Amino acid sequence: MAESARRRRGGAQGGDGRPNDHLLDRELDHLPPEARWREWMNRVEATIFAASEPVTRDVLARVVGKSCSIDLLIDDIREELRGRPYDLVSVAGGFRHLTRPAYADTIRAAVGENERTGDLTQSEVLVLMCIAYFQPITRAELSSFFGKEVSRDLIGRLRGAGLIASGPRSPTLGAPYTYVTTKEFLLEFGLETLRDLPDVEALEDAGLLSKEKLLAGDIPTGLASAEGDGEEEREADVVED
Repeated sequence: MAESARRRRGGAQGGDGRPNDHLLDRELDHLPPEARWREWMNRVEATIFAASEPVTRDVLARVVGKSCSIDLLIDDIREELRGRPYDLVSVAGGFRHLTRPAYADTIRAAVGENERTGDLTQSEVLVLMCIAYFQPITRAELSSFFGKEVSRDLIGRLRGAGLIASGPRSPTLGAPYTYVTTKEFLLEFGLETLRDLPDVEALEDAGLLSKEKLLAGDIPTGLASAEGDGEEEREADVVED
C-alpha cells in the first residue's frame, strides 16, 4: 500500500522528503521524436490531473526535456480533448482540468451548488467585485462606494469563503487594513490573473464603475442600497480594522 501511495503522489521520495526527480529521464533521447513528444504530453497531463491546484509552467518543466515547449504540449493536449466534457484551462497562474460550462447544470444536479460561491448574496458579490477591481481597498472605502457601512460580518463571510484576504495597511489615518482577492478567487471565477477581469476602463466609460466618482459620492443607482438586503448588520470580531 505504501508503494501505491507513492505512485499516486508521483514517485518515491528521498531521505529528505523531497521527490527523487533526479532519477527521471527528462530528455528521453532513446525515443524517436514522435514517441518522445507523446511521453512528454502524457507526463504533463498526468501531473495536472493528479494535482489539487493549478500547476505552473515551472512545475511542468520538471518532467520534460529542456528543449520542450510547455505551451505547444498544452496546445496538443487541448486538441485531443476536443469533444470531451472537460478541458485543460489556464487559471490562477497555472493549468488545471475543468469541466466545460455546458455541463454546469449536470454537475449541479449531481452534486449540488458550489458551497463557496453558490450562496453569495447580491451584496457580497458587489463588494467582492469592488475589491477585485480596486484592491487594495479598506472597509471604509467600500462603505463609501455603497453609501452605507459594509459590515464586518460581510467581510468576514468573504474571508471565510477564502475569496479575500487582508492586504497591506492603508497609508491613511489610523492605518486600517486593506482587502485583496486571493488565488481562490481566481479559481472560483475561472481567471488566470486579475487582468482577465472585464476591462475596467470599458466599465468606467459606460459609467458603471469609477473609484473616484464613487468615493466622491456619485453612486450609481442600485449600489447605494446594495447592502440593505434586509439582514441585520452585526459587528463581529472576524477582522481587525
